Amino acid sequence: MKRKLIHGMTVAMMVLGMAATAEAGSGANAEPQFAAEEIIEFSKKVEKTVASKGARVFILARVGRPASELPEGIHFTHTAIGVYSRIKTADGREVPGYAIYNLYQRDKEPDVSDLVVDYPIDFFSGVYELKAGIVIPTPELQQRILQVIASNRHRSLHNSNYSVIANPYNSKYQNCTEHTLDVINAAIYQTDDMQVIKGNTKAYFDAQKVHISPFKLLAGSLFMPDVKTSDQKGGIKTSTYTTIASYLDKYDLVQEKLVITQ
Repeated sequence: MKRKLIHGMTVAMMVLGMAATAEAGSGANAEPQFAAEEIIEFSKKVEKTVASKGARVFILARVGRPASELPEGIHFTHTAIGVYSRIKTADGREVPGYAIYNLYQRDKEPDVSDLVVDYPIDFFSGVYELKAGIVIPTPELQQRILQVIASNRHRSLHNSNYSVIANPYNSKYQNCTEHTLDVINAAIYQTDDMQVIKGNTKAYFDAQKVHISPFKLLAGSLFMPDVKTSDQKGGIKTSTYTTIASYLDKYDLVQEKLVITQ
């Protein structure tokens, strides 16, 4: 019994480490690692910075896991889209600010996701580092992304079957970054036909190769409901904030890229 318990603990620890090093950090209710005042101050700094650039739409990323747990090439763990909006306060006033359009895992069903709109303070509430990756697309692409979101077509691009290492070249599973990429490509190609979107993704987007041992992958797929590999062939590939930034940069669709720290 003791040997079985120790073996079970070892497998569980290994699997948890594997999940952390994939593309995790996409939950909405992570435990805060910083004081509320620090999170508020940093969130305002991000908003003021993008507002000073005249951004109506931007791509936003956060660090939801300790940097030591992230694989090579992955620097951020959750990606979403910020949109300049009129935000209604609790007392009924409308104030200018940015709404953040996310795909979040469910807390009790981590292999299922929902589309959730929150705000910078919510977005950064559970980060391990007060650091934001930001891509401001060109004005024309900003306008196209805005049209996709304003028309609710971004919801038709949502696949609630969640995997932390979803393959962006097919539609079997989806994670936060893949949904962001799908919205961007829906805007670029002005279509919500997922077959067209995935065809162009495969032709022009370079996914991130994730280096995880086969043993960890097998254990992950057995013990973690949000670790799935049946959509992968020839190695693990997923979309990341960095690969999205490189993709937009490659095709001259970036107005500005920046990293904001505390």
